[in-house]
Amino acid sequence: MLSKIVSCALFGLDGHKIDVEVDISNGLPAFDIVGLPDSAIKESKERVKTAIRNSGIQFPVKRITVNLAPADIRKEGPCFDLPIAMGILACMGVIDVKKTNGFMISGELSLDGSIRPVNGILPMVSYIYNQGIENFIIPYENRDEAVFIKNANIYPVKNIAELIGFFKGTTKIEPYTSENVLNYKPINSFDFCDVKGQENVKRAVEVAVAGYHNILLTGPPGSGKTMVAKRIPSIMPNLSFEESINITKIYSVAGLLKNKSSLIRERPFRSPHHTISSTALSGGGRIPKPGEVSLATGGILFLDELPEFQRNSLEVLRQPLEDRQVTISRANGTLTYPADFMLVTAMNPCPCGYYGTGDKCRCTMNEIIRYNNKISGPLLDRIDIQVDVAPVNYENLDSDLKSESSESIRERILKAQEIQRERFKNDSILFNSQMTAPLIDKYCKLGNQEKMIMKKAFDSLGLSARGYHKILKLSRTIADLDGAENINAKHLAEAIQYRNLDRNNFM
Repeated sequence: MLSKIVSCALFGLDGHKIDVEVDISNGLPAFDIVGLPDSAIKESKERVKTAIRNSGIQFPVKRITVNLAPADIRKEGPCFDLPIAMGILACMGVIDVKKTNGFMISGELSLDGSIRPVNGILPMVSYIYNQGIENFIIPYENRDEAVFIKNANIYPVKNIAELIGFFKGTTKIEPYTSENVLNYKPINSFDFCDVKGQENVKRAVEVAVAGYHNILLTGPPGSGKTMVAKRIPSIMPNLSFEESINITKIYSVAGLLKNKSSLIRERPFRSPHHTISSTALSGGGRIPKPGEVSLATGGILFLDELPEFQRNSLEVLRQPLEDRQVTISRANGTLTYPADFMLVTAMNPCPCGYYGTGDKCRCTMNEIIRYNNKISGPLLDRIDIQVDVAPVNYENLDSDLKSESSESIRERILKAQEIQRERFKNDSILFNSQMTAPLIDKYCKLGNQEKMIMKKAFDSLGLSARGYHKILKLSRTIADLDGAENINAKHLAEAIQYRNLDRNNFM
């Protein structure tokens, strides 16, 4: 007898409908799985066999052939355990195979017949739903992850016996619903009101978030670089439902969802250690998984102690910073993951950290040059804002006055971003930092006075074409924060001040 169960395989964030075809026939006892399965799927033979037996059902001593179609697509992971088991039970007549029509089934089996959660349920359900299937049998622990696909009927199950009862009509399982995420408001434990002094740095961060610009903070140890960076998510807009879904898909594929449940409802803040490899940063592996650049999508990628990172690790950031996505090629295929993050970096000005702060620094100029040259010029050129973070003086630390709160800063940012959304509504971008050269020519027009300032800065700072465009984008963002229709001299002058490393001759 032949049965067919619908399941799903993932390649990156893209799903593929997989038909799990099972045939049981007379002959020498055998259990074969074909259709390019990986080792985890091949091992499912023992899991399926033992799980069925421990569920109180006699496993057939016959020739069993399982085909994962289409056969030219490589499949991986334990998510096919449950559909294989259901296909065998349908061939045995334990359940009616017709009742499985219109269902997608996915799950890993334990030896006792219970169903374990799997990675990637959200993108699986999303893809299969778009293929016209509305009913989904998934592991019970994955229920909060899959429930937010609108109009999909999610049936979470705990074990094989419960699922058999569901198809026989003896066990009732109601479609799972939840509204936990709809009225959720993130609670930020970090607030800019805790930052004493550093008004120029907070202003630079405000400009960076308003236009989604990358930023580098340079200053001595203890000046507050990390403190400021950790508070940046508190001034970013709340995630929209669509953004939350897309970010959750990435974390689901990576297997990083806490307890396999619910959505990512706060903007990611990824802060990898400087010993991270280039593969872990960009993503990879035999079957490529998302790296830090993808896990930071929609949020912040914070690289502290920037010169301490391996040079080849930093260089993999070039493509994601330009394209907002990362393409990973391996022998098994080529995958593209989103990498739409805001890069925030921090570094000391020299090996000891105290260059430019009195007579504390004992580094030679050659040591300072060597230290700063660990960061390549092309990478620095992709960082829009480069600002000095000076040590905080005693008067600021001892003051009882509270700084401006994150909420009030965020209000200004939201207004500036609304201006950008209206401006770019027909241009397929959202922020000033994403403007291409034609859009810069269209929206960043300069008057005669501003052109003179720009020419002087270009010649004296030795700017590249990219650096020139970065200053124009920054000027546009500063003008938006000011509510100005046109870029004027003060906006341009402030933007030039944010190209700090272009002004340091020793760099």
